[in-house]
Amino acid sequence: MARPAFLDRIPPTSPTVMRRLAILTVIGQAGIAVTGSVVRVTGSGLGCPTWPQCFPGSLVPTPHPEVAALTQWIEFSNRLLTFVLVVATGLAFLAAVNTRPRRRRLTWLALAQPLGVVAQAVIGGFVVLAGLVWWSVAIHFMVSMFFVWMAVQLVDAAGDGDGPATRVVPGAVRGLIATSSVVLVALLAAGTFVTASGPHAGDAKTPRLGLGVQATAQLHSDILFAYLGLVVGIGFALAATGASRRMWRRYTALVVLVIAQGALGGIQYALGVPEVLVSFHVLGAGLVTIGAAFLWSGTTERTHPTDAVAPTADLVGTGRA
Repeated sequence: MARPAFLDRIPPTSPTVMRRLAILTVIGQAGIAVTGSVVRVTGSGLGCPTWPQCFPGSLVPTPHPEVAALTQWIEFSNRLLTFVLVVATGLAFLAAVNTRPRRRRLTWLALAQPLGVVAQAVIGGFVVLAGLVWWSVAIHFMVSMFFVWMAVQLVDAAGDGDGPATRVVPGAVRGLIATSSVVLVALLAAGTFVTASGPHAGDAKTPRLGLGVQATAQLHSDILFAYLGLVVGIGFALAATGASRRMWRRYTALVVLVIAQGALGGIQYALGVPEVLVSFHVLGAGLVTIGAAFLWSGTTERTHPTDAVAPTADLVGTGRA
């Protein structure tokens, strides 16, 4: 099918613009998880008790004898941010479609972002209709972290070609990083158990997970130490294989983020889980996810099919930036 002539008049998306829009997508996907935590710690989770309306017959907050106006607006503001994120991710998708030559992987990764926002809105609606039951909130958070991960892949794809993936680290190192990513998923999931057992349910009437904060925090800590062990192992593996400066930068950033997040979690527990630290901890979870995603995506590079691709063996141990 011939391309419509009017599209030829639109300047193609530059790599710089595409990357900036992708970075904006990462910020938005992680940021809305943080604002969601603000809704929870302020007890505003049922400020709008129905979905998609705020109250039956009204899409926006309305005076109600049982729900404070501030509580309504905190929850409603978080819903409005969903529309902002739809616009931002939609722009990233349109920019990806307008790249020349068009890159299939970039386009699909970009398309996943607005679709993911819509899916999260539906899941959020289910969370409200389910009365903020703990497992629905946990699913909402985990899906959010998944799309943060995918947004990071979009950032790297913005600078890549659409050629075959070329491994820039040995297979064993890539496998170790993959294993650490799986453990990170378990770590994030265990964090939702701590939240589900803690005092911040999103609404005073929401039942909590009966395992207790101490037990779930211990599980979370155990998995954290396992993850830290894998991260340390990755460092030794990168040193032994002469990894590039690019990989070292990404690895160092992840180490700093994990240590900071672990320290914050310890302080949070010692102080009795104050509200403000809960939101900072959610931010930290998003940042660790971003760091881990960048480390994973750094294990391969993609060139344009017309570009010369160096053999994998030549890329390992060269110290290439």
